[in-house]
Amino acid sequence: MEQRPRVILLAGAGSYRCAPFRRAAERLGIDVIEAEDIPQPLGALWSSDLAIDYLDADRAAEAVAAASDASGASAILALDDSATLVAAHASERAGLPHNDPRASLAARDKRVMREALRVAGAPTPWFIPLRLDADLDEVAGAITYPCVVKPTRLSGSRGVIRANNRDELDAAFARVNSILRSEQASDDHDQILIEAYLPGEEVAVEGILTTGALTVLAIFDKPDPLVGPFFEETIYVTPSRHSPLLQERIHARTAEAAAALGIKQGPVHAELRLSDADAWVIEIAGRSIGGLCSTILEFSAGQSLEELILRNAIGQPIDDAMLRDDAAGVMMIPIPRSGVLKRVDGIDDARRVPGITGIEISYRLNTPIDALPEGAAYLGFIFARGSSPAWVESRLREAHALLSIRIDPLLPVMRVG
Repeated sequence: MEQRPRVILLAGAGSYRCAPFRRAAERLGIDVIEAEDIPQPLGALWSSDLAIDYLDADRAAEAVAAASDASGASAILALDDSATLVAAHASERAGLPHNDPRASLAARDKRVMREALRVAGAPTPWFIPLRLDADLDEVAGAITYPCVVKPTRLSGSRGVIRANNRDELDAAFARVNSILRSEQASDDHDQILIEAYLPGEEVAVEGILTTGALTVLAIFDKPDPLVGPFFEETIYVTPSRHSPLLQERIHARTAEAAAALGIKQGPVHAELRLSDADAWVIEIAGRSIGGLCSTILEFSAGQSLEELILRNAIGQPIDDAMLRDDAAGVMMIPIPRSGVLKRVDGIDDARRVPGITGIEISYRLNTPIDALPEGAAYLGFIFARGSSPAWVESRLREAHALLSIRIDPLLPVMRVG
C-alpha cells in the first residue's frame, strides 16, 4: 500500500492558519504533523504533535528536522512569519526543498529586505536603520518628510507610523521603541527603520514560487487610502481593477523582489505601493496571506489556496490553478480604540446584506483589545462575493456600517495595601 504524503506545519502561537491547512490536507489525502510554538512541558500536557520554542531557532530547527526524518515528511511549511526561519533551517538539515535561511531572514527583517532590494536595483525608498537607543539628532539631516517609522521584525502594520515633521518623528520613534521594548526586543536583533513615505494606492499579491518561477494567484486591491498616521488594512478585493499593463508590472516587481531576496520555493505574500508610475515592493513574506483572508480565494475545481500550497510543497504541479471568475473580498474589521471589548451588535443584520458570505469575530468579549499601532490582531473579518469588485466592496462597507462595536476603557489596576 502506497504511503500517504506527510507535511510538517509550523505555526505561531494562536495562529489562524492551522485549521485551513488541516482541512486542505484532509481533502488531498496528506498527513500533517503540527509543530506549535509552545514550551515542551506544555506540549506534553496539551498532547501537541511537536512542541518547540521558536526563540531558540537552532534547537527548534534540529527538533523539526529530526521529526521530519523520523516521519518521512515530504515538506516543512511555515504558516506564519515567526516560523519561516525555523522552517528554512529545518528543511536544509532534512534535505527537503527549501528557501535559503538567508532569504527567509531577508523576508522576515525589513532592514535586510531593503538592503537586498537596493543591491538588486529594485525600486525601493530611501531608508535609515537605527538601534533602539539611537540619537535621532545624528541622522536628522538625512531625513526628508513625510517619512515612515517602523520596526524591522513585527508583522503587518504593527508599529508603523507616518511622521510629517521632526516633532512627529520624535514621537513616532519613541512609540515604536516602547512597543518593541514591551516585546522584550534588544538592540542586537531588533531595529527601527525610517524610510520614505510613498504616496499612492496599495495592492497585495498572493503567489507561489516553484524553483524560482512565480505563479501569481491573485492581486488584491486595497480601496481604502493608507496614508497614515497609522496603516490599518481594511478591505481586500480581487480581481484587481488596475489595468492589465500595471498588473503585469506588479507581477514583474514581485518576482524581482523574490529573486533579490533569494526566495525560490513556496508561498509568497507581497505588499506593493503604486507610486510614480511604478510598483514599489513595501514588503514580501515567504508565507501565505494572514488571518482568515485566504477563505475568499477559490480556484478551479473548488481548490483552496492551502490546497495549492500543499500540492506545490509535495511536488505536484499547480498549472491548473485558475481563480474563480466572480469577485471576492474581505474586510479586516477595524479596531476603533484600545480598551476592553464588551459587545459587537448587528452581526445578524450584517450577515443578511446581499453578497455577504460570512462574518467572524476573532476577539473574545471582555478581553483587552489594542488598536494600531500597538495592536497585533484583527477584531474580526467580513467576507463577500459577487459580480464585480465594486459591488463586493460596497457590500462589505454596508455590512460593516451595521455593526455596533462597544469598547470600554481599560481601567488601571491599583494595588491595595
